[in-house]
Amino acid sequence: MNKNGYSLTKKSAKNGYDWWWHSFIATHAVTGELKPFFIEYYVINPELWKGEIIFGQKEENKINHRRPCYAMLKVGTWGDDKVQLHNFYNITDFHASKKMLDCRIGTNKLTETHLSGSVVVSEKERDLYPERMSDAGSIQWDLTIEKKVKFDVGFGSSKLMNLLVAFEMYWHVEGMKCELQGEIVFNNEKYLVHPETSYGYQDKNWGSDYTNPWIWLNCNNFVSKISNTKIDASLDLGGGCPKVFGISLNRRILTAFYYQGEFMEFNFSKFWKASRQQFDTHEDETYFYWDVISENSKHKIEVHFKCDKSNMLLVNYESPSGEKKHTKLWNGGHAEGSVRIFKKENGNFRLIDELEGSLGGCEYGEY
Repeated sequence: MNKNGYSLTKKSAKNGYDWWWHSFIATHAVTGELKPFFIEYYVINPELWKGEIIFGQKEENKINHRRPCYAMLKVGTWGDDKVQLHNFYNITDFHASKKMLDCRIGTNKLTETHLSGSVVVSEKERDLYPERMSDAGSIQWDLTIEKKVKFDVGFGSSKLMNLLVAFEMYWHVEGMKCELQGEIVFNNEKYLVHPETSYGYQDKNWGSDYTNPWIWLNCNNFVSKISNTKIDASLDLGGGCPKVFGISLNRRILTAFYYQGEFMEFNFSKFWKASRQQFDTHEDETYFYWDVISENSKHKIEVHFKCDKSNMLLVNYESPSGEKKHTKLWNGGHAEGSVRIFKKENGNFRLIDELEGSLGGCEYGEY
């Protein structure tokens, strides 16, 4: 099993979703403004296909308990002009390989090294079809991608666990830190994507439902507060309350941190690493906050990030059951904060660096 390939089985494809998420920073071709974007290739309940797209949020489908079935391109941006745009396709227009990342939705294409496509939603379509849960606008992209750092969460996303449909939601991070290059056009404004300032990220999720709460934070743009220099580093954490064979575990997260060539992992499923984590996500009128302390036998990191709610989206997904359980799933691309890094020496943790991060991706939702 290639974990970044198509992951649904014949069974789970009747009650499941699979998606490939990309987020990155682009530079306005004229003004030089740095702007974050996201692009997602998505499919839900493909084995239920009977010749027509089914939208679970359409009133008649809610009444008749018809579950969603379609392929989708989900793209957007954050900030003052934030949007999430959805175009939908027949399952017959969807193809994805289990052996490698090779996905096609209509004429939109995705591999490990390249992604291209376009999404256009008119104001009329937005207003006539609320079940599509989309804003109005347009985005076109043609990008190459080089993945520098990988985070494999381990046995929990293995072929066996996938065949057993053990987890409600699976996670794999093929591109915890990526460099993208190319061009993206948002509402007829051209942006250039440069490898050194793309701060890119690519992961995938699949399963039968979405975790609750839903927690995610990534950042690839760091400067050392100690040396005042740019640092080759990457932070990624995600989780909430995983379900295994229908049984809810306690609230927990998985965290990975890459620093100057060294990879640190804090993963409860890899017991030999002796990981311990404390985390809290909360909000006030202005910000969402992610506060995490992660420790294993060799390292400790202290993470304190926030994101301005005015720049964030309430991102829309419906479950394979047809329900829209997450009605306040906050998603952002302007997370900022600090990471303090410690290394254990002679039984004690010694501070080795303190970083400031910005332009990070983030998510939090609970129902």
